[in-house]
Amino acid sequence: MSTPETPEEPRSADDGTPAEGAQVSEAEAELAAQRLERERIERRKAERQGPIEAGAKLSGTAADLLAAVRAVESGEKPPATVFEEARPAPRRPAPEPVRRAPVVPEGPAAPAEGTVGEVREVLTRGGAPAALAAPAAAALGEDAADLLREDPWQLLRVPGVRPEQADRFARALLGGEAGPDDERRGRALTVWLLEQAAAAGHTVLETAALTEALSRQGVPGPEDAVRNAIAEGDVLVFQDAVGEAVGEDEEQPVRVLVGLERCALAEESLADGLARLINSAPKQDGAAEEWERAASAAEGSAADLIRAASGHGLVLHTGGEAALAEPAALLNAAHGMGLRAWAATHSPVGRERFASRVDGPAVATVAGLLSGAEGPGRDPEGALAVDLLVVLDAPQLDVETAALLSESLPDGARLVLSGDPAVLWSVGPGRVFADLLAARACPQIASRRPDPGPLGELVSGIGVGELLQVEAPEKEVVIVPVRDAGEAVHRTVQLVADSVPRALGVPAEETQVITPGHGGAVGTRVLNAALKERLNPGPGRFAGFDPGDRVAWSPAPGRTLPGRVVGADGQGLRLDCAGETVVVPRDRVEQTVRHGWALTAHQAVGARWPAAVVVLPGDAVPALSRPWIYTAFSRADRHLSVVHGVDQALQRAVAEVPAKPRTTRLPVLLAPQLPGAAD
Repeated sequence: MSTPETPEEPRSADDGTPAEGAQVSEAEAELAAQRLERERIERRKAERQGPIEAGAKLSGTAADLLAAVRAVESGEKPPATVFEEARPAPRRPAPEPVRRAPVVPEGPAAPAEGTVGEVREVLTRGGAPAALAAPAAAALGEDAADLLREDPWQLLRVPGVRPEQADRFARALLGGEAGPDDERRGRALTVWLLEQAAAAGHTVLETAALTEALSRQGVPGPEDAVRNAIAEGDVLVFQDAVGEAVGEDEEQPVRVLVGLERCALAEESLADGLARLINSAPKQDGAAEEWERAASAAEGSAADLIRAASGHGLVLHTGGEAALAEPAALLNAAHGMGLRAWAATHSPVGRERFASRVDGPAVATVAGLLSGAEGPGRDPEGALAVDLLVVLDAPQLDVETAALLSESLPDGARLVLSGDPAVLWSVGPGRVFADLLAARACPQIASRRPDPGPLGELVSGIGVGELLQVEAPEKEVVIVPVRDAGEAVHRTVQLVADSVPRALGVPAEETQVITPGHGGAVGTRVLNAALKERLNPGPGRFAGFDPGDRVAWSPAPGRTLPGRVVGADGQGLRLDCAGETVVVPRDRVEQTVRHGWALTAHQAVGARWPAAVVVLPGDAVPALSRPWIYTAFSRADRHLSVVHGVDQALQRAVAEVPAKPRTTRLPVLLAPQLPGAAD
């Protein structure tokens, strides 16, 4: 193996696979969190009042969209759940959060067999696969068959269905009535495009971007399609101020945005919840002298973090792996004062890594904390029974999960969001941690603890846009040049099975391969097949898996838990995930379990391994970015091998390709609620 020079990185990772576990705390936690989210949305829909007067001059498409909203309000069409946002003005006070009793997890109700049968008949008549019957019934409800007959484009609400497939289905059912200018098609595509945008991280889209995307889908009147979707309540419209008015008589310019209700309400709830924490003084649960003694006993930025948390309801903390010592010091100090202090991580792997730093059992996963499957539970009013909550892996928080956390905290509690701002953002909509860092709405403590050694030096340089040549005398970083996909696969297997164990003493089961995506000549499917053949050959008796296989199980979209197959029986595939037994039902294995010797960078976020092999095939060049490279390279504790096949593209990506922008509203929603906003 050659010594390091300039490691290279793969293209963007995918977002994981939807999944549902059986009788497992992680799966139950996810179901319960989703149920809380649905209850919250229904509650806010009931609370929502009439629109706020806009008071800003608009023209063109923006004026047309707002005119459509006013038409709905005046009764020209049936009432719809549409509202506008005013230009910056003091927002209504954040409502007192509704407290809920702990939720008892229960599986999602399967659609009735009769409903599935009716849907199957409609799908068959329209030439759609009968296998879509159950998903369609689950997505559309008990009236799914009637809905599809009346509006075939509702098929787009079924996960995985694309516009061209829905168009064929509509033509088969409606014949000549189905055309590209059908109002139903335009509305359905508007919603579908916003769902795609949410999967890419946006909570809203600007109207120009949405109408342009509709045009690319062959919608003849994209502005009309958006107006119709707004009027029918399929989507919501907002106007947010941009900049400041030029003169006293000038109206403040605004931008018009369109979004899905679930994302819009989650982002508004999050802003309200964070404003409540920022504006309320923390509970006087310990004398100032105790906090100061704890800070004085700590060192450097750990002391800064303790002092900031002592007097503020919300604190942001940034840093890498070494910086985890600082939130650990904060938790230990809080425990010493007798406070109810807990930490929450993105995954069970992260939970186990952090638990060793903390005194006592005070670490849970976010999903487990919200559902009650882990953590301190809830108080009689339904709030989390905590005085201090530290959320690690904060960049992985999407707006819906973050809203649930903020709403679940009691008045007077302290929330510390801690994470590495250079890693990939959340798979779900929003960029909560980045938005809060940019808003400067609360104290921010930047760790002064760099990750040590050549790996720490390399990753720190990538974080600021520099790909450094690092000295690696103990082979901490090794570059393995390759010419084509076949050689990349061969060298990867060789590294994991032979070179790394022999030269560094790191066994194959502690080495993680990270590659750009699932497909392609060097994707996870190809690499996992090659690694299984070398490391755990077998017939794959249960859906392609054998005992001893490393796997990646996805209990929810975008979340991946590394594990190992321990067996299979009539109930399903049995896994060991971070010491937790998981039983995946037989009919869910194909959709939710993959082999896991090779992962994508998104799947690997929140975990680290003694050794990592990052594979950069030539076709990864268009997707290379600084956050992807930073995330993939920083998964290694002791050793990083880079299977390098992208020439100079790695260096260019580190220097020139930042994170893809996301359109969100959190800063605009939060700003009017902060101290001094009325000034």
